[in-house]
Amino acid sequence: MAERGNLFVVAAPSGAGKTSLVKAVVESITDITVSISHTTRSKRPGEIHGTNYYFVDKTEFQRLINHNDFLEYATIFDNFYGTSKSWVEQTLAQGIDVILEIDWQGHQQIKRLFPHAIGIFILPPSLHDLEERLVKRNQDHPDIIKKRLADAQETSAHIREFDYVVVNDDFAVAQHELSTIVQACRLLQKRQTAKYARLIADLT
Repeated sequence: MAERGNLFVVAAPSGAGKTSLVKAVVESITDITVSISHTTRSKRPGEIHGTNYYFVDKTEFQRLINHNDFLEYATIFDNFYGTSKSWVEQTLAQGIDVILEIDWQGHQQIKRLFPHAIGIFILPPSLHDLEERLVKRNQDHPDIIKKRLADAQETSAHIREFDYVVVNDDFAVAQHELSTIVQACRLLQKRQTAKYARLIADLT
């Protein structure tokens, strides 16, 4: 039977580069994947249903809540986001690591259900840099950007609830650090002793 995968929860203020970092890590490491969340928000340019998110309306999202289909869900900027419970469980059981890109509220929910989940928080190098990134990506109205900056400060106040912190200043460095966390968690004593139980028994 495959060794159960690790569950990673990656959170960050909007615009900190979380999605790009996670994508780069998943493309560079085997046996790891990103959970695709359901959301009620509108598609942004270039986004694809079933690849970036499962885009659903609020009625369908509520139906999924009623059927207990979400591992966690949250409301962010008047839109709902949720993580499929069955998909995460099945993927972890296959020995594949799963990354959840969710907010701090979702992280709290996940930790109650999966106490061994590994929380990683991505920080921007500064609030000014974060504002510049949000303006440059040209996806939000100025009023929304102001909301996102205020939310960034509230979000960052929960940083001590996470196990690891990565500052996304130099992208290559941040990617390396995130990859290192994933690889190190795969080498934890409890995982290695289970994986190599026969070898250890022979040696001891």
